[in-house]
Amino acid sequence: QVQLVESGGGLVQAGGSLRLSCAAFGRTVSSSFMAWFRQTPGKEREFVAGISRSGTIRKYVDSVKGRFTISKDNAKNTVYLQANSLKPEDTAVYYCAADARFNNFDAVPQLVSEYTYWGQGTQVTVSS
Repeated sequence: QVQLVESGGGLVQAGGSLRLSCAAFGRTVSSSFMAWFRQTPGKEREFVAGISRSGTIRKYVDSVKGRFTISKDNAKNTVYLQANSLKPEDTAVYYCAADARFNNFDAVPQLVSEYTYWGQGTQVTVSS
């Protein structure tokens, strides 16, 4: 059974930083492509950042480029999202996702439908 457990969310002032963590159980992050999505009430879940199985390719949504960084620690079987210069519009529930259905080690899928495993989500609230 695969389980993804997020942590690190919270309340922060605009301009502040948070580091989200996603610990994987039952599946190794080294064998999966991993991503962070976010969702606000009434809106579809949005791709934020993803990292390939090889760990060499990273993709970001335009609105977070230069502010967020995704990384993974294979030894700790954990994926991170370092979020800096946070803005009120970053407020959302952030979800960790994983899958390995594609053989391309450098693929970074960006669609919700391309991920099988999801965490429970962690709330990030940025006050102005």
